Amino acid sequence: MLLGGDMRLRSDRSRAVRGALAAVVAGAVALGLTACSPDQTVPIDVPAQVEGSLPDDMVTQLQDAVTFAMAATGSSGAVVGVWAPWSGSWVSGVGTSAPGGAETSADSTFRVGQVTRAMTCDAVYVVAERGQIDLDAPITDYVSGFAGLADITVEQLCDGTSGLGDYAPRLLGSFLTTPDRVWNPRELAGYGVGTTADVTPGAAFRDSDAGYLLAGLVLERATGRSAAEVLQDEVFDPLALTGTRLPGPAASAPAAEGPVLDGLWSPDGEGGINCAEPLNLTEASASFGWTDAGAVSTIADLGRYAQGLAANALGIDTDERYDAPLPPYDGAPSWQTTAGGVVQAGSMIGQYGSTPGYITAAFADPATGLTVAVSLNNSRAADGIGAFLAWQLAAIASKAPAASGQTAPEAGLPWTPEQQRDAIAQNAICPLP
Repeated sequence: MLLGGDMRLRSDRSRAVRGALAAVVAGAVALGLTACSPDQTVPIDVPAQVEGSLPDDMVTQLQDAVTFAMAATGSSGAVVGVWAPWSGSWVSGVGTSAPGGAETSADSTFRVGQVTRAMTCDAVYVVAERGQIDLDAPITDYVSGFAGLADITVEQLCDGTSGLGDYAPRLLGSFLTTPDRVWNPRELAGYGVGTTADVTPGAAFRDSDAGYLLAGLVLERATGRSAAEVLQDEVFDPLALTGTRLPGPAASAPAAEGPVLDGLWSPDGEGGINCAEPLNLTEASASFGWTDAGAVSTIADLGRYAQGLAANALGIDTDERYDAPLPPYDGAPSWQTTAGGVVQAGSMIGQYGSTPGYITAAFADPATGLTVAVSLNNSRAADGIGAFLAWQLAAIASKAPAASGQTAPEAGLPWTPEQQRDAIAQNAICPLP
């Protein structure tokens, strides 16, 4: 089944990674890439990007796709990056950073939502390979004070097979009224633990934001450092992500300096969702998402991160990380599976999701280097729209003509731009043009 009318969304946060993920990325291990110390950076083995922009007619198609998704979600602005190494790139701000505000800058900082999950699990696997975490150990070896977790392993937190539930849907109302509140990750995780499914850990995929908070607590206990320090040292610095960080708990905008993409939420009105007068959630505490959805970044960094993840630049054992990919829901297409905190769709590897104010997605193809990263600044719609938009942009850019001296790849994607546009339309919360 290709994406289209029957495409189901992740209000229950269905994730997608293709079953062949291990085979696609395992080649990076053969290149001898290894984890690095905090003061080193690692190479990212994807094809070199040619200079110059994508063709004008293709840029028009890409921009039209973004503005359509903005209309569907009630977003005033978006930041987008599309890189086709054999042809060119398009990196741009679209719309305004806030309703009636300044034009969106391509250099804007924003919250990356559940892309944070992949980053957290990167750190878990890197630290595990140093012997500080046993992936097969029960999480109670690292995190105490929660009942009923003795049969859940650390690795199952990243795989999404812990059986734990979500906290965000239960607490969203509290966040919207007090976005500056500082949340304790143990308190948040407790709400997810309280909705644990009656399933055997490891038996099936069940999306769980609480599980990724527990992964953050495991990192802190195992290393004796804060989760922010671990992500900085083990992921952001090695990949040279200079605009990416896990903020502290105090309420703030995504960045203290430079342009910021405001974060919005369309409230309910008399006639339904009020798309014309959104709440502004730009200044908020990142503690509500923390190691599940709390990181901030720029579009250039996010594209580079997707490439590093796809190419396994950190040198993680992919046989371990992707040894048991699972479909995100019954009847999912064969090219959609999930493992290790990572999503794959077709040949593209990445992650997507939302946090109050933002819908974000980032994917890259390790073979061709095709990379897309997007952030919309209204999170009221289903977070799958971020993935749909990223996949639509990828399908458009995959047909980019080769620049002089380059060769366009032959491999295609198992969806069309029209299918992804239809999926966005079917999940629109605001009137479409």
